[in-house]
Amino acid sequence: MATTKITGKELRKLGYPEGKVIGFAMKVLEEHYKGKSKKHKLELLERVIKNPEFYIKHDQLAPVAKSLIIKTEHNETLELNKNRLDYRIYGEEGIEPGAINQMEIAMKLPVTKAGALMPDAHQGYGLPIGGVLATDNAVIPYAVGVDIGCRMCMTLYDISPGFLEQNTEKLKKMLVDNTRFGNEVFKRPIDHEVLDRSDFNEINILKSLKDRAYSQIGSSGGGNHFVEFGVGEILEEQNEWNLPAGKYLAVLSHSGSRGLGANIARHYTKLAMDKCRLPREAQYLAWLDLNTEDGQEYWRTMNLAGDYASACHHQIHERLAQTLGEAPLMIVENHHNFAWKELDEEDNEIIVHRKGATPAGKGVLGIIPGSMTSPGFIVRGKGNAEAINSASHGAGRVMSRRKAKETLSKRDVAKHLKKAGIELIGSGLDEAPMVYKDIHQVMSYQTELVDVLGTFTPRIVRMCGDKRFAEVD
Repeated sequence: MATTKITGKELRKLGYPEGKVIGFAMKVLEEHYKGKSKKHKLELLERVIKNPEFYIKHDQLAPVAKSLIIKTEHNETLELNKNRLDYRIYGEEGIEPGAINQMEIAMKLPVTKAGALMPDAHQGYGLPIGGVLATDNAVIPYAVGVDIGCRMCMTLYDISPGFLEQNTEKLKKMLVDNTRFGNEVFKRPIDHEVLDRSDFNEINILKSLKDRAYSQIGSSGGGNHFVEFGVGEILEEQNEWNLPAGKYLAVLSHSGSRGLGANIARHYTKLAMDKCRLPREAQYLAWLDLNTEDGQEYWRTMNLAGDYASACHHQIHERLAQTLGEAPLMIVENHHNFAWKELDEEDNEIIVHRKGATPAGKGVLGIIPGSMTSPGFIVRGKGNAEAINSASHGAGRVMSRRKAKETLSKRDVAKHLKKAGIELIGSGLDEAPMVYKDIHQVMSYQTELVDVLGTFTPRIVRMCGDKRFAEVD
């Protein structure tokens, strides 16, 4: 059966300009002319562009006509609001001034509706890591972040934690055999249904990324991404998984959407910055209107990248579960570096960006990790409106990667890890435990945001690279 769907390319052939008007036209066709033929739709839109004034009061086509009549200068620099909106900061005394300054600028955007800053916040590009920003029908690629859909995933097993000490070398080999980091990939990747999505054939930027996405599936990025064996502890007898309170063998992973997400982020950030000119201090906060073709396209690619990141985690945990010979008792997964369509307190739709912050709506489960030598926390969201239903995504950095490499020594870090009883495979000085904030302090700042249901204590950690820190005498 021939498709009746109209594309942006076909609208541009009719003379429709880039921008909101194409998004309005496609939305109108979908909502009001779904059963009509392609020829009928094209002829209708051709009549509108030739005489938009005639359709200015049309019940269905008025938004298209008005957008055609209103002429805007694409290169005009948009002004920020003179006054910022109020927003809540959690744990302000532990947040660097640069991150707060970035949030102040974000709260002056014309599209901003609300915001909040989490206690693990530190400076990034555009929106600070740990920043939460709600906008009106606009998505900001750099407020989502480069590693789209980056997430935490944890599984618990019906195995005593004593298994860790008794099988340390076996478990280390298990991590080396079943995980890949950075540029290393599996020789025989496992296929996944996410790679069959039509988006890969329908969106130009994705066509060139599918092969890379296939080669990297099931693997993890570099930097702060990890896969760990550790001790998971359930603190409450009454819990969502009907598990007895107690300690279990656990696997925790942290990674994102690999090259797929990074390339999507770069492409649409450039597109947004070209089309949405902002003052220099706000240039990385350029947005795409969700009523435009570009905005709709980014939304599709962002969601694809998020689902791809989830698939990578599931394959990591499936490989390890199979090698362990055990089925998981439970799985908890949550993500950051993403945008969600949600409702505010007045039931108006908002676009909530969480860059290095995680959803904490009422009853929403998640993991907030610490560092290699400190625990992570299994949490349940409280649904705090002031925080826009969010919480931190971890401990947050207190030291830049550059400063860590300049000031820390491999010997001192190795001693620190040995004292904590941590077996480490890979990593570098820029991910040493001391570059992170005190997770207990961070958690104390967000008691209004989450309830703690359990903990995860790392024991065997694998990160990018197979070399260990210098051995200690």
